[in-house]
Amino acid sequence: QVQLVESGGGLVQPGGSLRLSCEVSGFTLDDYAIGWFRQAPGKEREGVSCIASSDGGTYYPDSVKGRFTISRDNAKNTVYLQMNSLKPEDTAVYYCATDQTQYYCSGLYDDWGQGTQVTVSS
Repeated sequence: QVQLVESGGGLVQPGGSLRLSCEVSGFTLDDYAIGWFRQAPGKEREGVSCIASSDGGTYYPDSVKGRFTISRDNAKNTVYLQMNSLKPEDTAVYYCATDQTQYYCSGLYDDWGQGTQVTVSS
């Protein structure tokens, strides 16, 4: 059974940092591209990062490029999202997900976890 469990969210001041974790089970992590997306109330879902299994390539939209870094530790079955220089507009529930292509970052997802809330506020 595929499972993804996000953790690491919380309340942080603007300019602060958080590291989100996504622990997976039920599949071999290095066989899958894993993406992070976020959902804020009243806003469309937005992909914020992805790491491919094919070549380890990473993807970031302009809104987070230079501030967010995705990484994976296959031995720990965990994908991380390091978020620096956080802004109030980063406030959302963050989810990690398997990509529908399995190997590449398409932005289309198959399975995701329950999410972790990130709130950026002073």
